[in-house]
This record gives sequence, C-alpha cells and structure tokens, in this order.
Amino acid sequence: MSNTHRRIRIGIDTGGTFTDVVAFDEDAGTITTTKTPSTPSNPADGFINGIDKVLDLLEASGSDITAVSHGTTVATNQLLEGKVEPVGFITTEGYEFVLEIARQTVPNGYGNSYFWVKPSRITPADLVKTVGGRMDFEGNEVRPFDVEGARQVARWFKERGITTMAVNFLHAYANPAHEQAMRAILEEEYPGVVVSLSSEVLREYREYERSMTTLVDAAVKPKVSAYVTNISERLHSYTEGGHAEAGGSTGGAAPRAMPFYIMKSNGGVLSADEVVHQPITTVLSGPAAGALGAALIAGKAGFDRVLTCDGGGTSTDVCVALNGEPTLTTEGTVGAYPSKIPMIDVVTVGAGGGSIAWISPEGSLKVGPHSAGADPGPLCYGNGGADGAPTITDAHLLLGRIPAHLLGGEIPLDADASRAGLERLAQQLDLSIEHAAAGILEISAWNQANALRQVSVKRGLDVREFMLATFGGSGSLLACRLVDILDLAGVIVPLNPGNVSAFGLLTVDVKNDYVQTMVAKHAALDLGALQQAYTELTERAAHALDIEGFTPEQHQYQRSADLRYVGQAFEVRVSVPEGDLDAAAAETVADAFHEAHRALYGYDFRGDDTQPVEWVNLRVTGIGPITRPELPTIAEGDGSPERACTSVRPVCFDADADYVDTPVFWRPDLRGGDTVEGPAIIEEFGSTIPVHPGFTVKVDPWGNLVITKPDTVASRELTDDVPVIQSASAQNEESYA
Repeated sequence: MSNTHRRIRIGIDTGGTFTDVVAFDEDAGTITTTKTPSTPSNPADGFINGIDKVLDLLEASGSDITAVSHGTTVATNQLLEGKVEPVGFITTEGYEFVLEIARQTVPNGYGNSYFWVKPSRITPADLVKTVGGRMDFEGNEVRPFDVEGARQVARWFKERGITTMAVNFLHAYANPAHEQAMRAILEEEYPGVVVSLSSEVLREYREYERSMTTLVDAAVKPKVSAYVTNISERLHSYTEGGHAEAGGSTGGAAPRAMPFYIMKSNGGVLSADEVVHQPITTVLSGPAAGALGAALIAGKAGFDRVLTCDGGGTSTDVCVALNGEPTLTTEGTVGAYPSKIPMIDVVTVGAGGGSIAWISPEGSLKVGPHSAGADPGPLCYGNGGADGAPTITDAHLLLGRIPAHLLGGEIPLDADASRAGLERLAQQLDLSIEHAAAGILEISAWNQANALRQVSVKRGLDVREFMLATFGGSGSLLACRLVDILDLAGVIVPLNPGNVSAFGLLTVDVKNDYVQTMVAKHAALDLGALQQAYTELTERAAHALDIEGFTPEQHQYQRSADLRYVGQAFEVRVSVPEGDLDAAAAETVADAFHEAHRALYGYDFRGDDTQPVEWVNLRVTGIGPITRPELPTIAEGDGSPERACTSVRPVCFDADADYVDTPVFWRPDLRGGDTVEGPAIIEEFGSTIPVHPGFTVKVDPWGNLVITKPDTVASRELTDDVPVIQSASAQNEESYA
C-alpha cells in the first residue's frame, strides 16, 4: 500500500451477475475499472469485495477514498419479485376502496379484457383502515381530524404486528396537517413503526397514483434502509491501510466517516442518510446510472440522438437520450406497481446473458424473463445451471461468439456443459444444435428490438436517426443484429462497456425533486401565489442541499411546470425561466407548452380561446454539482489493427451457413483511427463484441468502437432538429419485462 494520501472516488453498480467498479483518481485524472461476482444472498458482500479489489489494483487504502456512489437494485428486485412484507394503508374515511377501484384500465385494451386477471394489490383490503377528517382541494379543513379514531387505527395495526404503514389522506398535497397528525399518533401508540406520508413522498394530486407511490415507498423502506445502513457501517470501518471486514468493523482506530451516495431514479445521487427517508427514489437506481453514463460518452463522441442498451446478466434496460440527456417520465412502473416520481424513462426486458431458454406448453421456443442469474448462472459456469436449461450465454458460447472464459480468464467457461444443455433443447424442438442456439439469440434480439421501439417509435421518434450505445457485460453481443432489425444509423460501444453504469455514477450531481399541485387556468393565474409556491419549493431544495454539505454559492435549481389543455387527463412538462414570474415569463412557459405539445402529439391549440391552457404541477429540482472525470483519449494508430489480432477461431454468424474462421482482436491494443472489417470478434476484460459480416468498426479518439453497415447508411443524412421533450405523462405502454 502507498503511504501517500490520495483522493479516489469510486462508483459501484450491482448487477444480477457482476458488481462493476470504477475508481477515479482525482489528482492523477486516471480511471481504473474492474468487476467482481455479485452476491445475491447479500449484495453488500459483493459491494465490499468490489471496493477491496479496486483498492488492491490501485495499491491504495480505505483512507484514500473521498466518496463512494452506488447504483443498487435492492428496491427494484424486491418489487419485481413481489417479495413485499405486509403494509398497512390509512386513508380518508369513505375512500377505503381507492386501491381496488384503481384506474379501471385493462392492459392492451379490449382485446385482452376477457383473459386479463386483475393483479393482487400491494396492500389487501383487510389491511386498509380509514380515519375521519377532511381537507378540500385548496387545503382548507372541512372536517376536523378524528384523533380518537386515529388512535384506534394505530392500536389495531399494532395488535396485528403490521410494522410498516402508508398514509394518504384526501388533498394532503394542499395541506399535510392531518397526515402529520396521523404520523405523530402512530409513533406515540406504536414505537418503532415505519411510516410513509403521501405529502412527503408525492405532493401532487390524483389519489390512486399518490396512494400507490406512497405504498411502494413504505414497502421498500425497511429493506433499503437495512441494506444502506449495513454498507454505510462497513464503509466506515475502513481504517488506514485496512479493508472492511464481513462483520463490519476492523477494530483499531475510530472509523472515518466516508461520503456515501446512492443513485436515484431521476438521474441524480443522494446521500445514504437521506435515501433511507425516501427509498422509492431508488427504484431505477442502476439503470439510471447506465443511461447517464452512455449519454455522456456518446455526446462526447458527437452523437446527440442515442438509444442506450444496457445488457446485464438478468435483463436489458433501454432508454432514449437526446442532446446528451436521458428522457424523463413521472409515469413509470416497477413490475405491477406505478411509481409517479421523476425517473429516467427506462424500459426493461428479460433478455440478459443469464436469461433462460424454455419451451412453452404450445411447443414454442421462449427466452426469459426468468434468469439463471449469478448463482447458479448459465450452464457454462459449471454449477449445473437452472434445472439444466441453457441460457443466452450458452448459445453465444456454442456459436463461438464469446471466448471460453469471462473477465479476461478469471472465470473459465464449460463449453461441454453448454453443448449438452443445448442438445437437449434442440432435440425437443427437432432442430440442429446450431439452429437452436441461433433461435435463442434471434428471439433475444427481437425482445430487445421491441423494447427499443417502445421508447422510440412509440414516442414518435424515428429510430433510423439514432445511434445505439451498447454497454453492460452482454449489451453488445447482439448489436449488429439490432442494426439490421431496426435499420439503426449504427452502434457506439464505449471503452470498458461492462463498467459504463459504474462510470455513470461518477458523473452525476446530487439532485432532489420537489413538486406542488396548483391547478389554475393560464388566463387567470395568480402570479403572486405562483411565485410564492416556487419560492417555498426552492427553499425546501436549498435546505436539502445544505444538509448534503453544499454551500449556497454551489446551489443550482431547475424549475419546471406540468401544463395541459383544459379537459385533458395528461400533462406535458416544460421549463420555467429563472427569476420573478411576471406575465411575460408566464407567457414564455405557455408558448413552450404549445411547442412541446405539437412535437409530442402533432397538433396544438395556440390562439384557440375555446381550448385554454391549464397549469397543474409546479416543480423544482435542487442540484449540488460535482466534478466529473474527463474522458481520456487513446493513442493514435496507423489505421491497421493487425497489432491487436490475437488468434483466429471458428464462429457461426448464421445458422444456415458454416462456421467461419474469424480473427479475434484484443481491444486494449486497438488505436484511434483503426478500422476492423467484419466478420471479427473484439474482446476485452469485461465484454465481447461480435462484428457480423458486412459491418465496419472504426475506433474513435476516445477508444469508442463505432460500428456501421456502410451499404445501408452511406447515404443517410441525420438532422439536428429533434427537440428534447419531457412528457409528464408517458402513454403507459405495455412493458416487455
């Protein structure tokens, strides 16, 4: 270990199969990456293993770490797997069936209505209780809060041992007094109870969405809190020259407090101490970091219209990034649960490297969404796989598209085990083993393509104008096939693609979002009240930034508003200019709304007095900026990649053709300006890129691989007029997860 004190920031992204680590030496300006197997039984173990591994690579100690940022899937996996402990729900008297009524919508419309089974509610009806009292939509008390009734409800839940509670009273977004009184009574009558209030989780109207968002926050709060607290304690146990022990403490000198940030779904980070109070903000923690990192890298390379494709061991996450920023939504879902919080608009499909191939009762080949994960993993991991079923990784290995090892040789792969599993599947399908493997990959590619269409074509965007940024351990394996299916402009593969999500964690600012519903027609706006509401939201954001340690001079704020035409059931979010909100500023916002509405839906009602504009929600995002690592350039080459060619192996790119002797290139030895013609395989420590026949790869100055198919894109001219639109109400598309 070095005795020289250093300043090292670390980003850690925990995936289903591997935990990815990126360390940024702030003094040297260098970036170090590595991976370690995830530990599903206790993700904190994989986290600490990753810290130890990167410190060993850097010959550094825990005292050199200045901050750690983390992307976690704890909340996501808990919701996707349905492992939710009982949550009590307390609402206004007369509204006990708000969860059962929901929105009365049927996925996929009438064609599915005969077969659709209403999913179970996160809280069953027998755990819903009501309390008397009522506020109106302006926050005026109509009926007083029933204190004695509230005490009886608290005692009822205590008697039944329900330790987690969600509280949502009618119009609490306008006045939270009754909710705050309910929490005080719960804590008095039931010490140790965990409580989430809708007025703190989501201070905007629409009772069902607010109820569900509050329930999700309450449901994940105990597990997220325990996980974050565990890691925080183990991080604090790092001492000079030491590593964290599994038990948490290394003994010796008193532990040094270490800044620990958690990635939020909105594209920012928040300190672990604050995240435990708002755990719902982490439901898309991991995917958000990847989308941000890929958007930044692609933007640096000159691409401002990008589809991000993050392929892991369990799933693939896709997103749209315009002008360097991933698009946002407040209409996201995690599994069956709507979460009306600002989040990066990510769609997840069960098509990761560990996704299992299986045969449906009708005899059709299916792939995913079930995954072999990290343990037991694919058959080639040598642990028997999941009931002996082959996975996407096994298909790639059989066809020669990946090497017989992972992580540069750290994890050898058992090709015979893959072949045996694929032979069993091929016999059931009456196919050759190559056709069975190719079929698995084709289905996986179309699953990914459908997800990419969902975030692009179904949002009114021309997918042919987009580059595909692929990353994650398996994200680039099907890149060329996706170009063919979607007629994409090309693919960009960043350096160390398996660690882009972890890198993204080092590029994001501290962010917190605040919202207040204030429904008013544009023509009758009370500008004073509007300005006062923004002032109060900004003060809340400033207080949070103060807690995070940012000085007032460092504070940054973004204001926005959700607007609609009167009678619409959805809103469009637009920016609100800084400064005082006078009549001219309000008109600027209305003009921006008309333009955004036309861009999204193809029409607007500008100048039509019969279709007035209405303001709905006011929003403020508080930002604490951080120093981002610079992307280094690589050495220039002579355009010839032969120096990087390490071997030749047979690879099958088409099941109807023979295996082709294909050159294999070691990516770290490629130089800027090098060109590789397909067929080829490009390997590096954490990932592999199969380059199909007809494709060309060029290495740019930052080491990115830019893959195109010249015969289909040579004459394509990309335009620069795609606007950045943030819809506050995405169209609730079907999820392909």
